[in-house]
Order: sequence, then C-alpha cells, then structure tokens
Amino acid sequence: MNTLIKKILYYFLNAIEKKDKVTLSGFSRGIQNVTFEGKNAVPDGCNFSGKIKIGYATTLGYRNLLGGTISIGKYCQLGVDVALHATNHPISYMTTYINKNLFEGELKSLKQENVIAIGHDVWIGHGVIIVGNVTVGNGAIIAAGSVVTKDIPPYTIVAGVPAKEVRKRFSDAIIQEIEALQWWDKSEAELEQIKPLFFKDFTNRPSIYE
Repeated sequence: MNTLIKKILYYFLNAIEKKDKVTLSGFSRGIQNVTFEGKNAVPDGCNFSGKIKIGYATTLGYRNLLGGTISIGKYCQLGVDVALHATNHPISYMTTYINKNLFEGELKSLKQENVIAIGHDVWIGHGVIIVGNVTVGNGAIIAAGSVVTKDIPPYTIVAGVPAKEVRKRFSDAIIQEIEALQWWDKSEAELEQIKPLFFKDFTNRPSIYE
C-alpha cells in the first residue's frame, strides 16, 4: 500500500504544468524570482533566489541552483546539478557566518553581490559550478564537473577545476560570421530560411556560407 501511495504522490508532484512562458515539471522553489522569455523548461528540484532572467527557449536540468543576479541568454542548455552562485560570503570580516543565528542575521548585509552573465547558445554540462563575477560568451561549452571562476570567451570549450580553455570550437572567421548572424534573435520564419546552416559541419571550413 505504501508503494502505491508513493507512486501516486510521485505522479502528481511530477505532473507537467504549462504556464504562459515556461513548462514546469516536479517541484521547484523560488520561481517568482525568475523572468522567463518563453519556451523555457524547468524540471524537478530547481532552486532560485535573487534576480534571474532566463532567455527564450533555454532549458534547465534537474536540481539546478541559481542564486543572485543572473542572466542567461537564448537557446542555452543546462545539465543536471548545475549551480550558479553570484553571491558569496564575506571573507575580509571577522566571520563568514551570515545566518540569522548570529546577530539576527544582520551580517547578511556584508554578503558579496556579484553578477553572472551567460550568453546565447551556451551548453553547461552536468555538475558545473559557476561562482562570482563571471561572463560566459556566446556558444561556449562548459564540460561536466567544471568549476568556473573566470570569464569564458565566445565559442570556447573549457574543462577542469578551475576551468581552463581546451580549445576554440571554430576558427576566428567562423566565429565572426556566427556572431554577425545572431541567429538566436531571429524569428521562426527567419530561422527556417537559414536552416541548412545548422546542418553543416564547420570543421576545416573557411566560412559558414561555403
């Protein structure tokens, strides 16, 4: 009987709820802190605090944690257990402890407030942690398990703890053409017109148009 009850509860707790701009499945906290641009998906176990903007068609992974002032561009994909921490504990004061158990939580005012800005078409792998004042460029890829503490240039693959550049995805010429195209800002009708570009392998190509 207990198993049946658990199954019923699991079914209802994970039921898909479609709102105006976002599809929710499962239970997440702090949705009121997020501005969604549309066609977004938020699975179970996500937690949001601060001021967060999530771009058009960007999808999150299970148990994502986003805290602080964060903006994520369009068409991004976040893996499972990704954490973005734009705030941090104070380290140059008497204590790093900012919980309400000490001085009624007054020390929370000393918390470091940073900004995390993620570009468009960014892929963030399983278990990635991004901390502090960090800007991630368009088209970047962050490998699973990486810890990011510094800016990532556009179309760069990074990996490791701390994350370091592995290589660029494309040549500088290709990158310039994609940046100029700004496909993420185009309508669905406009995207249909350039659809063949998305099926090209740009390896060793001098241009996205060749």
